[in-house]
Amino acid sequence: MITAIGDVMREAYARNWITTRDGNCSLKRRGQNKLYITPSGVRKNVIFPESILRLKIKDGGLILPDDVSPSGELDMHWLLQRAHGKTRCVLHLHPTYTIAAMLAGWDLHELAKEFPEVHRYTKVAHNVPTLPAISEELAMATYLKMTEDGEEFDIVGQDRHGVCAIGSNPWDAFEHIERLEHICKMALAANHKPPVGQKIKKFLEIT
Repeated sequence: MITAIGDVMREAYARNWITTRDGNCSLKRRGQNKLYITPSGVRKNVIFPESILRLKIKDGGLILPDDVSPSGELDMHWLLQRAHGKTRCVLHLHPTYTIAAMLAGWDLHELAKEFPEVHRYTKVAHNVPTLPAISEELAMATYLKMTEDGEEFDIVGQDRHGVCAIGSNPWDAFEHIERLEHICKMALAANHKPPVGQKIKKFLEIT
């Protein structure tokens, strides 16, 4: 499963969903006291199992040695991983059409409702508003949207930034992103516009 992290990141690069040093992925296995996560600043199109960092979990927190540099989105990964008891992967990418759909004013939660095959297999949260990358604000907003109203979602869009998806392994998380990217591409190709009321709501969230 650690190998799959590199496979997924290379596939994301091949699809132009990230540039060489973008994106990040973490894995937490059931019954283990480690968080596996991609390092910061490395080329994700050539990442291999030995590149993945192994951070120890002790007393409900992460131990960060001075000589390691995990992904700048570590806070976001840890918020989504720390209380989950089963094996879980968190994957953060920058898929082109999904970001474009948010720029066009779509709340991805509402757009997904129009496509039964996506809505059936992938639970899409309401968008996270525009926030600085690698910030605590982005991490917390992502966590809250993914657990909004006591419900657990599979993927959330982060306005002008990317998406964060959860799965039982890297490829499951990747498939959630793939499904959402596919419908966003179709909506944009058809020049399908979001309802006016949705655009107003989006504006109010950002401001």
